[in-house]
This record gives sequence, structure tokens and C-alpha cells, in this order.
Amino acid sequence: MQTKIIRVDADRPDDRLLESAAMALRKGRLVAFPTETVYGLGANALDPAAVAAIFQAKGRPGDNPLIVHVTSIEAVYALVDAMPPIAIQLFAAFSPGPLTLVLSRSALIPDLVTAGLDTVAIRLPAHPVARRLIDLAGVPIAAPSANRSGRPSPTRAWHVAADLEGRISYIIDGGDCPFGLESTVVDVTGNIPVVLRPGSVTNQEILEVTGVLTVGRQEIAESSLVTPRSPGMKYRHYAPRAKVLVAEGPDPVARAKFAGSMTANLHLLPSEIGYFGCRRFINLLPAQQKVAYGDEPEPELAGRLLFDALRRLDRSGVKVIIAEGLPEHGVGIAYMNRLRKAAGAWLVKGEEDDDQ
Repeated sequence: MQTKIIRVDADRPDDRLLESAAMALRKGRLVAFPTETVYGLGANALDPAAVAAIFQAKGRPGDNPLIVHVTSIEAVYALVDAMPPIAIQLFAAFSPGPLTLVLSRSALIPDLVTAGLDTVAIRLPAHPVARRLIDLAGVPIAAPSANRSGRPSPTRAWHVAADLEGRISYIIDGGDCPFGLESTVVDVTGNIPVVLRPGSVTNQEILEVTGVLTVGRQEIAESSLVTPRSPGMKYRHYAPRAKVLVAEGPDPVARAKFAGSMTANLHLLPSEIGYFGCRRFINLLPAQQKVAYGDEPEPELAGRLLFDALRRLDRSGVKVIIAEGLPEHGVGIAYMNRLRKAAGAWLVKGEEDDDQ
């Protein structure tokens, strides 16, 4: 299959450029497109054969549900069995944007989309390209991240091409994704909203709207027979080919000190180890292969560049990537969630630095 790449203005996409991709979606084909979080791999959510093609192209397990993307609250009502008041509150506060709500599904939604669950995850994206593509297609779009299953999520069009070129019909290149981390997922089917996956909409922001919140189980063993209610809960995600180590600690100096000791114990050439973190962290390390995002720790900026950094360091040929951990509050919760999943069991914590 030949994959066509369409380059558009992220802020003012031209309908004439998008129409062929929208037509492809209507015909049951796959189209990758930018959102404010990561690039999505879209198919007509109401066409079971098109949805099945997503799983085939990604190599995605069938018990991993998909998120359905629409552009209006009116479109949501057609896809759900009930719209609780708390869902209306959250949609009003954060949509369009990087928030996904899990709701009771309607009979319109194919089982493949929900992995057989009685719920469906729905999001109203804010990205102008995503919104215009959905409107031109005239159908709700089921879309996981546009990468091979298990790989780092794509935040640039070349990330998508590296994984899926030759497997899908179109890639719409709308530049870099502004947030760089997948949407926050909240289950609103019960009396209390439950965060299933952290994202750019933080727990505190949700709590300020709802007045009550629970952080749910966000990890399910791959061997489990339980079907996850949200993407990102069960299988290894976000992983480059290189091994990822996470250096945690109270500040960049302590984290760099411990990363340095890890480096010494790896017995690898300097060119075989890559580093990701703020410059204050990176500059204390013997880094040949490195990606720095700013002078000081900034969770929002770190999250925006994380997946791109993992892919760039992977392409450089390193065997190990040492990434700087960050405090878990605000967007730092989502950043660390993705970094830990990329690392698997390889987590290392530094100690308090007496000089700081």
C-alpha cells in the first residue's frame, strides 16, 4: 500500500487538501492526523471492518479499547446510552481539548471499538486539523495513537511514517503536537469520577470542577484476562528499542549524580548511552547523545518532547536511555506515568544531595 502524506497549515487547514483523506475515512480506510495530544490513527468508528484495520495496522491487542473522536456534544449523545450531569460539567470545562470521558455506550458503537465493554471512551479534540477532518468525513472517528503497538506515541508526522508507512492510506502532517502526551481519561459511569489515565488535564483541575475525584487502577498485567476500560492500562507502551532507565531524586543535581553512577555501572561506550532531561541535569553528565528540553525542570515541556526524544535517541543507535524523573504533581503525574511505562521495571531513585 502506498501512503500519501498531506502537509497542511495546523491553524488553518485547507479543505481542498483534507477532502481526499476525509473521503478515504468514509470508504473505510485509515488516516493518521494530528491532535493537540499525539497523532491519531483514524477510522470510521461505525464501520467494524475499518476499525479492525486499525488493530491490524498497529499490531494492537483486541482487548485494548479505542477512543472515539467527535466535534460536538450533540454528536456525543448519539453514541452514548446516558449522559450524566458530571460528564456535561467536564465536557463544558475542558472540551474541546485533551480530555476523554468513559460513558455507557449506545447500540451504534461496534464491539471492536469498546473491546466488548458496555462503555465507550469519547473525546472532542481541539486541534483545528482533527476537527475539520472529522467534520468533512461526517462520521465519528475511532483513533488510537498512530504508531505500532508498544512504541513511543507519535508527536510528529515522521514518527507516524517510521511506524506505519505502507500500512495506511494517508498521513496528514500538521506539524508538532502541542501537548505531546495522550489525553486524560476519566470514567464518569459511576457516582464519583475516576481517573484511568493521567494527562494534560490534571487531577486538581478536574477536582475543581467536580468537587470529588478518585484515581483508579492504572495498570493491569498483560497476563490478566481483565479488559481495560481505558487505553494505556494493560500493555507495555511508549517503549523505544533501547532500554530506558529513569533517574529519580529530589532535584536535578541529585538525579544527575545518580545517573552518573548508573552510567559508570553500565560498562558501555559513551556513544551507546543517551540522556533526556533539563540542561541542569544533562550538563552534569558525560553526554554525547542527549536531548535537553529547557534549563530547569518543566513537566509541560518535558511531556511535550518526551516521545520525540525517545525516538531520536533510538535512531542514534544508543543501547540505553537515561531519562530524568520529575516530581509527581500537576502534569508531572502524566509525564512520570508515560516514562515508567517506557522503562518497564527499570526505575532508579537517587538520594537527597547534602549540598543542596
